[in-house]
Amino acid sequence: MIGPDHVRLMARYNAWQNRSLVTAADGLDDAARRLDRGAFFGSVFGTLNHIAWGDTVWMHRFTGRPKPPLPNRLSATLFPDWASYRSARMALDEEILDWAGRVQADWLAASQSWMSGAAGREVSRPNWALAAHFFNHQTHHRGQVHAMLTAAGAHPEDTDLFFVDPAGEGPP
Repeated sequence: MIGPDHVRLMARYNAWQNRSLVTAADGLDDAARRLDRGAFFGSVFGTLNHIAWGDTVWMHRFTGRPKPPLPNRLSATLFPDWASYRSARMALDEEILDWAGRVQADWLAASQSWMSGAAGREVSRPNWALAAHFFNHQTHHRGQVHAMLTAAGAHPEDTDLFFVDPAGEGPP
């Protein structure tokens, strides 16, 4: 089982990596961000939208915040433009950092159930496994974005987790 310190570390990693990708994508024009590059969600922008959509779904389950207004199949269109995505992404990362700072071991040990659209049935899992999935989902799709940005000539930062100080001191 993961503990609160792991959740906090991963939330810091998430925010750092999202800043890196957004900064790198800022160097592309809108057409390049929206160009279908053969990824599951098509483009850099579509994949970043999907990550934000997934983060919003999981934060709904973890904190009760509102669900995203679109189903998964439309997640790549969550934000209509780069400016609204960028602003929402930074706010969502702050929300995730705040949540992570409050996570306690007893919450991680508890379970929750929900109706999964992906599974087509009710699912129950321990919160520690859901938090691990939450961060794994982000990392998986950010890797796709990193590859697309690199292929487009952008330069996102390194992705190694060990660059993030587990004590939370100093920027990664």
